[in-house]
Amino acid sequence: MSPKAFSLTAGVVFFLIALGHILRLALRASFIVQGISIPMWASGIAVVLTAYLAYQGFRLARKFPSGA
Repeated sequence: MSPKAFSLTAGVVFFLIALGHILRLALRASFIVQGISIPMWASGIAVVLTAYLAYQGFRLARKFPSGA
């Protein structure tokens, strides 16, 4: 896999994860893992982190030439 394809794929994956957390916040959906309720502020932090990682993935993908 080329570096450009890897960066673009990582950007898309992190963008989708960020979108999922945004939807969770917007819909006020509860999320329980093995009986433990995950607080909403955790999704707020996750949105910031995954959106930043998506941005960096897309930015890095643009730096590589098309043939790379």
